[in-house]
Amino acid sequence: MNTALLYSILSMGGIGLLFSILIALANKKLHVEEDPRIGQISELLPNANCGACGFAGCANFAEALVGGKADLSSCPVTGNDAREVIARILGVDVATGERQVAVVFCRGGDGIVARQAEYRGVATCSAAQIVGGGERACSYGCIGLGDCVVACPFDAIHMNPERIPVVDRAKCTGCGKCVTACPRGVIELHPISHHVFVMCKNEDNPKVSRSVCKHACLACMICERAVNGQGFKVVNNLARVDHAVYTKELVLPTEKCPTKCIVIVGTADEH
Repeated sequence: MNTALLYSILSMGGIGLLFSILIALANKKLHVEEDPRIGQISELLPNANCGACGFAGCANFAEALVGGKADLSSCPVTGNDAREVIARILGVDVATGERQVAVVFCRGGDGIVARQAEYRGVATCSAAQIVGGGERACSYGCIGLGDCVVACPFDAIHMNPERIPVVDRAKCTGCGKCVTACPRGVIELHPISHHVFVMCKNEDNPKVSRSVCKHACLACMICERAVNGQGFKVVNNLARVDHAVYTKELVLPTEKCPTKCIVIVGTADEH
């Protein structure tokens, strides 16, 4: 074998061996043991990595919890049983609170709401909102292109045949992704004990709102008069529900709403 080649092989091997020893020594000296609670908590979290807590994923959230940089209440997705176990691991108290679910405040789907144009742009609500608001004439209602469906990491929201999102309250975790995705603010989070809602956001003059949607609130005040103002108030041409009164009620305050925009959502045994 060529002497120069032999020296090259030996020198490269020696350098490699030296670096291996140095790396092993550095790893031993600088190694930091991970707190075992991080792994335990990470397994208890939903691992949907939805980002509702404000962290990149459940593993990052678990690390932040152990490090005292986050509060357990920041995760709306974790169930109460898992919260209690995590609280015991961390040695803290836990306030379970009431579960939140998404509610879609619009019933103006295809065939119900008037059309103002034919939309041929990018098939997203955010894009349609920029370009004239899409096909539907109501500027307060659902655009109907399903950004909320795409945003939901739990398969808890789907479009019905009229292209209005429908929330599966059993699957909804209250992560708020659909709320953020909606450019019209049509979707809100509400405690699951809330059942009576005015499914309209239109604050236009009643004559205008009725001309664009068959289910629009007409500000007729029938609901307010029916309960003597205790539970319903019409403000800015739109009826509002006082959920301090209608929290667990599964009875409508009036059946005389001319556009049937006041509805009951959910069941009494879903809490």
